[in-house]
Amino acid sequence: MKIVLTDAQTVVDEQVTADRLKEFGEVVQNGLLPYEQVAEAIADADMVICNKTVLDAHSLRLAEKLRYIGLFATGYNNIDIDYCRAHGITVCNAGSYSTNAVAQHTFALILEHFSNTARYNDYVQDGRWKRSPTFSPFVYPLNELAGKTLGIVGLGAIGQAVAKIGAAFGMTVIACNRSPRSVEGVRQVGFEELLQESDIVTVHCPLNRDSEGMFNKETFAKMKPGAVFVNTARGGVMVEEDLRDALLCGHLGGACIDVLSVEPMEEDCVLMGVKNCIITPHIAWAPLDTRERLMGIVADNIRGFLEGAPKNVVS
Repeated sequence: MKIVLTDAQTVVDEQVTADRLKEFGEVVQNGLLPYEQVAEAIADADMVICNKTVLDAHSLRLAEKLRYIGLFATGYNNIDIDYCRAHGITVCNAGSYSTNAVAQHTFALILEHFSNTARYNDYVQDGRWKRSPTFSPFVYPLNELAGKTLGIVGLGAIGQAVAKIGAAFGMTVIACNRSPRSVEGVRQVGFEELLQESDIVTVHCPLNRDSEGMFNKETFAKMKPGAVFVNTARGGVMVEEDLRDALLCGHLGGACIDVLSVEPMEEDCVLMGVKNCIITPHIAWAPLDTRERLMGIVADNIRGFLEGAPKNVVS
């Protein structure tokens, strides 16, 4: 059996390897295949494992032996599901491997906005504390999370983990989800009500036809003045130009972003350098422990498929 990894570089390094996949057959690792090279590279593959490689009718057209696509990810918007169903290709994602990591990073971003730890560290390292007339210089704003309202869009595993952390900080937690979901300590509200009530709006829904561009000029305008927008989900759920405008005009108090519509960031990205916008390079999911767990899930998915009991099937 031939197993082809199309973008191994996005997961594998010296600490996390794909060696455990070798028990299932020959493993061919490609660091980061350009889209135009994918079709030929997987033409004789029995299985393809990818993260963000676009596998559509064009890139899959030569893969006549292909029966399985495994994802190094939870999201699968890069896979042509209709094509796979029509050609008998099973697609399995990695489930909720990154729940704790993404919830942790969500609050790392939120805490950075409200506590300004990086800016205060720069203040000290630059020698400015040495020249301060007081022992506690109030250089950058500091605010508590306790008592603030946290609005969660998407109440799956990650959204629920974020809700627990918010409750631990003494926040009021509200959420909206496509289908009602009962979660202790979380009040379910409609999307409009969430926008109007929340001091922080954090997104944890998948990118699909319904969510694409859902955070736009109209949406941001409905948010509470001074509110903070957090996106550790997918860049496509927001319109970046509209977020920039909402920040520049002062309506939003800040944004904390781990994802963009085009990654890596483009040279002319409209959010680059925008005041009160913290951006990290899509690393919420990437702690060492998390990637090791991910590789284990991918291997378990393959094993389940070969034993006739596939897990985490999306197609």
